[in-house]
Amino acid sequence: METPKRKGPSFIIDLEKLNTLNAEGCAACGRKFTLGETVVKACGAWDGPPKFIHENEAVWDKSNSEFIERRCYESSKGS
Repeated sequence: METPKRKGPSFIIDLEKLNTLNAEGCAACGRKFTLGETVVKACGAWDGPPKFIHENEAVWDKSNSEFIERRCYESSKGS
């Protein structure tokens, strides 16, 4: 039996997270979050610790076992 590939945690936006995160919005795309969307904590080109961004704006980097903002990941890989 094959073991499933490990991936970092994802979160579903609830009302509490929505009220907390929408002041800034998504650090990757700038859009506001909506209830029920899936987000992840990811590193990116911004200063400071990982931030919540939309899951489709992130890439799982298995070599570092963390999510990285898609544009940051692609620029570091030379794509």
